[in-house]
Amino acid sequence: MNRPPQIPRPGIDIERLVAIMARLRDPERGCEWDTVQTFATIAPYTIEEAYEVADACQRGDMADLKDELGDLLLQVVFHARMAEEGGDFALNDVVASICDKMERRHPHIFGDAAEGGHYLWEQIKAEERGAKGAESALDGVAIGLPALLRAEKLQKRAARTGFDWPDPSGARVKIDEELAEVETATTDAEREEEIGDLLFATVNWARKLGIDAEAALRSASAKFERRFKAMEAADTGFASRSLDEQEALWQRVKRGI
Repeated sequence: MNRPPQIPRPGIDIERLVAIMARLRDPERGCEWDTVQTFATIAPYTIEEAYEVADACQRGDMADLKDELGDLLLQVVFHARMAEEGGDFALNDVVASICDKMERRHPHIFGDAAEGGHYLWEQIKAEERGAKGAESALDGVAIGLPALLRAEKLQKRAARTGFDWPDPSGARVKIDEELAEVETATTDAEREEEIGDLLFATVNWARKLGIDAEAALRSASAKFERRFKAMEAADTGFASRSLDEQEALWQRVKRGI
């Protein structure tokens, strides 16, 4: 049974965190590290905390997830505090903005629309981008996203205009074309460009197959990590073995994991 959401207690919880951040940012009495931070210097920490939230989710560690969500919330409060100091907006404005957005994008829940769902959500998002003056279907895809995820989002946006393979076979053929161009490249710059095209084409094929390329690669990396560590545990002299010996051990571990 779902429990009703807990509402933060007045004067505690989020207000306490806001007060802590204001104290840390105080020019005269604040922390020497916090007071000199800017949006640019804090942004990498925000991204890092988001990844740590995702990691806790993947591991199913609820205690760690609670801590990591707190760290991520601190990032939101940090950015909002800096914006408030500059006279741009405050945390209350951030909360009001997301509340307005969620209600606007769920007219079938909070309004009088008969239907909702993902299609309507995307349609409303597109209308919002247009209202902001977006000129391209690709506008608004954040540059700071992980490369695979950004590639997929760009491809999905392009697909909405009709610029897309009709089925996965076209995307699969493109991989062969890009691989051939990698092999015929003659300079490091050309190879880098062609490998980029190859990765982009691979993401496109995964998308056409309904596979999340970012999640797939993350899973493959985790699997490699488990197997490599298992090899190290099975043979303390692993690093000094020949490549053939290492490969044989890899195959044994692979069969067991």
